[in-house]
Amino acid sequence: MFNRIPRFLLEINMTVSRRTLSAIGLAISAFASTGAMADTVSVPGLHSHKVFTSSNAAEGNELMVLAPSATGELGVVAHTSTGGLGLGKGLGSQGAVTLSGDGQYALVVNAGNNTVSVFTLGDDMLTLSATVDSAGLTPISVTEHEGQVYVLNSGGAGNVAGFMLADGQLTPVAGAVAPLSVASGAAPAQVSFTADGKALVVTEKGTNKLSSYHVHGDSSLKGPIVTNSPGQTPFGFAVSPSNVMVVSEAVGGAAGASTVSSYRFKDGSPAVPRVMSAAVPDTQSAACWVAITPSGKWAYVANTGSSSVSSYRIDQKGRITLSAAVAGNTGSGTAPADLTVAADGQHLYVRNGGVPGIANFVIGKGGVLSAGTSFTGLSAIATGLAAN
Repeated sequence: MFNRIPRFLLEINMTVSRRTLSAIGLAISAFASTGAMADTVSVPGLHSHKVFTSSNAAEGNELMVLAPSATGELGVVAHTSTGGLGLGKGLGSQGAVTLSGDGQYALVVNAGNNTVSVFTLGDDMLTLSATVDSAGLTPISVTEHEGQVYVLNSGGAGNVAGFMLADGQLTPVAGAVAPLSVASGAAPAQVSFTADGKALVVTEKGTNKLSSYHVHGDSSLKGPIVTNSPGQTPFGFAVSPSNVMVVSEAVGGAAGASTVSSYRFKDGSPAVPRVMSAAVPDTQSAACWVAITPSGKWAYVANTGSSSVSSYRIDQKGRITLSAAVAGNTGSGTAPADLTVAADGQHLYVRNGGVPGIANFVIGKGGVLSAGTSFTGLSAIATGLAAN
């Protein structure tokens, strides 16, 4: 039996009028897909050293782009409408904003009107290419692998829904909508591909389970395959280049009780996660979000309840060892949430919700974090974080 989940871990308003928002979403989707709604903004050097987040505002969601100054301080260099609506409150998820593997697109969920947006990252130009229906209610997470896009919808019964991404447009895939492990109470947190693209994984806070799906060659799905989580309240996760998955376990937000587990996937059973390290404590509170360095050697976990970042070492077999319970301190009451590692592996960015902003850590030898200058210009309801 799992524990009752605190409100701050769920952060999902299930009382929103779904019919009204769905109708708005369909109208916006149809308009955007024609290209008539496309917006273009200038962003010099868009393909490197940029940080992306979303405003998640209920009156109109925006994609925000930040960049470091010559002295390393982050600042907003562009913001533009997604053509959809945010929820106006936390999504309780990881992956609300993601970049495509080839770096050509940014994908953003619009939880307030059940849509997902695609931005094309051109040569110094950011363009809204499409805003389409998410094939479910309350999309909270999105993932991409070689043109395949899957959205996690948390509202209603919840589902994962697949699309093909080409030329900035999303086309639904037949046979690519699949349920979660239960029809109610799953409280999902994230969807992501494995590194080889052969499987999708969803963490479920409400059931203490992982739902995984075999992705066929035509992008249709088989599943869910349900795996019990070694620790309670599995939340965010990241997958290394060598297909090691590291999952945070918030343990219902209990003080000092958070754990982290690691898994590997076998070629013969590409959608079945095999536990390598089970529920390794980080001694912190509400471990929720995870990022892994490009080398695959270090994982970082944002502990919302204790305003800290923990570091774990990943060995060649996929086992994890706690390196530092407090590798980074984001400051009292900052409530760190989303986090991401820059493509060059030299910076860890952490979005803080309690004192809204983004903390910037330099990643040094041995995965050691050194605090840089934080940016404090975000709204408390901003969500999602990605970097190139």
